[in-house]
Amino acid sequence: MSETLRPPAGSPRHYAFPDVERHELSNELTLHVASLKRLPAVTALFMVDAGAECDPVPKAGVAALTVEALSEGTRGHDADELASAFERLGGSLETDITWNRAECSTTVLTPRFAEALRLLGEVVTTPVFPAHDVDRLRDERLAELLQQRAEPRGLADDMFALLVHPPSHRYALPEGGDEHTVAPLSAEDVRSHHGLFYTPPCSALIVAGDVKAEEVRALAEDVFGRWRVNGGSAPEIPVCSAEETRGIHLVAKPDAPQSELRIGHLSVPRLHPDFYALIVMNSVLGGLFNSRINLNLREENAFTYGAFSMFDWKRFGSTWSVSTAVESHVTAAAVKEVLVEIDRMRQSRVDPAELSLAVDYLTGVFPIRFETTAAIADAIATREANGLERNYYDTYRERVAAVSADEVLSVAQRHLDPARLQIVAVSDAQAVRGSLEALHLGPVHVRNAAGEPVA
Repeated sequence: MSETLRPPAGSPRHYAFPDVERHELSNELTLHVASLKRLPAVTALFMVDAGAECDPVPKAGVAALTVEALSEGTRGHDADELASAFERLGGSLETDITWNRAECSTTVLTPRFAEALRLLGEVVTTPVFPAHDVDRLRDERLAELLQQRAEPRGLADDMFALLVHPPSHRYALPEGGDEHTVAPLSAEDVRSHHGLFYTPPCSALIVAGDVKAEEVRALAEDVFGRWRVNGGSAPEIPVCSAEETRGIHLVAKPDAPQSELRIGHLSVPRLHPDFYALIVMNSVLGGLFNSRINLNLREENAFTYGAFSMFDWKRFGSTWSVSTAVESHVTAAAVKEVLVEIDRMRQSRVDPAELSLAVDYLTGVFPIRFETTAAIADAIATREANGLERNYYDTYRERVAAVSADEVLSVAQRHLDPARLQIVAVSDAQAVRGSLEALHLGPVHVRNAAGEPVA
């Protein structure tokens, strides 16, 4: 039987990110409008530079609690009335927190847009933060943290962040804070955070959908123009590694049948000039299903159902890490193979087929990310919050396609450092400690679920 050849990929179709008009309202609130005629729908997204980076470390989690509590009532509507009002418009209030921004948004049909924007403006500018509701949300967060301590995947993520960054650094804690910082939070802390950071100069209103820019501008001025608040601004956070040498950390979870692994280190900030070469390099190494790390651990060695690597991009300092889960008895072998692939990435150029696969994937899926008004609004928010160029989305594919094998090798050598890797395994300590020590990568530090050293 003759072999059936896979047809070659065609050239990617042209894609242009929607034009975005930028205006500044009389109170210094920035307005971005993307007019789209695809469907009679509109997304309004309010973004403020008040992400988790703004938290004082002793109050880590207050930014997340604040944005979540926005839906608990305003001067004009209590929580139930607010939810019902959005539902009558055919929408809902969505809130979210990232490291560099807090946002709330709604998507409605175009005829309902004016009413929805007025309601969104009310939520942002006149929240009341009832104490009993803030306490309930805080307690829900504490319950989530208890569950996370028992769940190996979330525990591994938290331990990796804690061990890569100094323990006093904001990035060492989850975006939503931990049990020590969340427990003391009160409605007064939430009100103080809102009053300090939710101000027009630190905010932006993003509208994407079937609207006319000049009409949106007039409506936004009417809704937000009288909102005039002075406050603070997001702090700059110096970033450094907790350790400059390799560390092996075993987080003890007795009787665990498998190990959650995280292997990585501190990396560059989001605006680093090597960004495009780094995302291509990571795609080859561990960012795709057919990447080297997954093919090694899953296909060749059958250690896992899946292994991948990623950059967790942040404004002041990102992390790069490999994540996988393997059976306990192959923990050390899996760590060894990951290190082999990192070394191989740093030693020789990727072959043309690997490079083509990574580039084709990154450029091919790119337009799919912007199929809805909500996705486009969020993309504009991402661009603005990270300080990216106005033409970032229009030039993304050509910049990715321009990355060469030499550049991939160069950034791997500069930004992957085996000597600084922090290796975290959440596992049964008695089952895996001996095999990890036999790798001779350094002493194995055993810790409990709180990250504290144990004998």
